[in-house]
Amino acid sequence: MTKINSVAVVGGTHGNEFSGIYLLRKWQNNLNLISRGSFSVQTVFANPKAHEENKRYVDSDLNRQFDIAELANLDLANYEQSRAKVINNQLGPKGDAKTDFIIDLHNTTSNMGPSLILLQSDEFNCKMGAYVKSRMPEAVVVFEDHASVEEHYFLSSITSQGVIVEIGPQPQSVIRQDVLDWMEDMTRHILDYVDLHNTNALPELPSSYEAFEYTETLKLPKNENGERIGMVHKNVQDGDFKQLNSGDPIFTLFDGSEICWEGDYEAYPHFINEAAYYDNNLAMSLAKKRIVEI
Repeated sequence: MTKINSVAVVGGTHGNEFSGIYLLRKWQNNLNLISRGSFSVQTVFANPKAHEENKRYVDSDLNRQFDIAELANLDLANYEQSRAKVINNQLGPKGDAKTDFIIDLHNTTSNMGPSLILLQSDEFNCKMGAYVKSRMPEAVVVFEDHASVEEHYFLSSITSQGVIVEIGPQPQSVIRQDVLDWMEDMTRHILDYVDLHNTNALPELPSSYEAFEYTETLKLPKNENGERIGMVHKNVQDGDFKQLNSGDPIFTLFDGSEICWEGDYEAYPHFINEAAYYDNNLAMSLAKKRIVEI
């Protein structure tokens, strides 16, 4: 992994996820808090109009607009599609970006605690997970691997390296001190890691650590008319990253009956009942436990 020369810290990709927005304002008033000696850093307020309107997005989810072909398609010009093109021009362009690394700050309504989502399993990312967990033992590391940045369309895919800081639980359009403190601490540790990486000064890291690897997403149960007929089971609700075994109840239907998990592996739910995902009828994501060797 070559030296990282430029970092962008992005907040407000979703306008009603407040922690990143308020931290950006803090850091813009004192950039020294996130500056490090071995790289330049800038802050980006991704979706100001959605924030002004107190919405996740105005027209479409900004964090799903960074497909290379769609970025080049000038006919795609709603507010978020246009913002994606502006941000891509500022930080990218994707595939040949002038920025080396993006930290994208998000809140979730789910009980995920301080979660670091890594989009690659290369040495740089695996060591980053180890460093963050060594400095912040309560952190949870989740891998959502993509073979190349071209294959995913998150904002953080503009650059060859990027991570998502996902902190919860926090209701939309609310600020919680514990959640904001977690986000600030995790961002600081990531920036420290990049600086230590650049200067070949990384301390000794744990030889291995526990993480999670995304496997699939489950939808809420519906009937043949497309009407929602159930909810996340009370035993699963708020149990992000707690083990789910085959045969465990996972949904309760409104008629009182239950649907059980019938998977062939030990699953670890997360993004449980994420409020923003109700538009797509999504109930939760599942992961497998993973031991990362350093």
